[in-house]
Amino acid sequence: MSKEYAYIRVSSEDQNEKRQLQEFLQLGITRENIFIEKTSGKTFNRKVYRKLLKVLKPGDTLYINSINRLGRDYDGILEQWNKLTRENGVVIKVTTLPILNTDNSILTLTDKFIRDITLLSQAYNAEQDWHYIKTSQAQGIAIAKADGKHLGRPKAKYPENFADIYIKWKNDEITSAMAMEELGLTTTTFYRMIKEFSKYEGVNY
Repeated sequence: MSKEYAYIRVSSEDQNEKRQLQEFLQLGITRENIFIEKTSGKTFNRKVYRKLLKVLKPGDTLYINSINRLGRDYDGILEQWNKLTRENGVVIKVTTLPILNTDNSILTLTDKFIRDITLLSQAYNAEQDWHYIKTSQAQGIAIAKADGKHLGRPKAKYPENFADIYIKWKNDEITSAMAMEELGLTTTTFYRMIKEFSKYEGVNY
């Protein structure tokens, strides 16, 4: 018997998954079949996503809110999409863009063409947005430095390598402990800097 699942991904601890969760619950998907994780979408080597792949069976339906919730890598998105739908026989439904839904087996050639083009466009936008976010993060730090911002105590200034380390930490490429070691900061100063920078970053992804 086929089952319905949903996948929710948010990129950081300060993002809220409740809106997506409520949406899927209203669709009748049971809570135990909704997989949630907070991590970067630039890689598909994610713990919860890998767990989801193991439980999906041919004929099952996977709901996602949008393509960028699936991932942020152009090639990776297309590879996973084809693996799920063609190799594993899973139906994908995108709640914000039904044209991408793969449950209609009587599509005309034109319909299939439009769906394929839309998928390519969405995958492209997902990665482009990711690059924009990284650039915005770095620019935000530069602005904060130019403004001469001090974080907490007068001597607590941004380290020169803060931008690179912050982006790696934000995208879950390194842990907080690793980031603090690289930056030479105490826990209190590190999180004070993160909080202050969020005022400049202005990007939620």
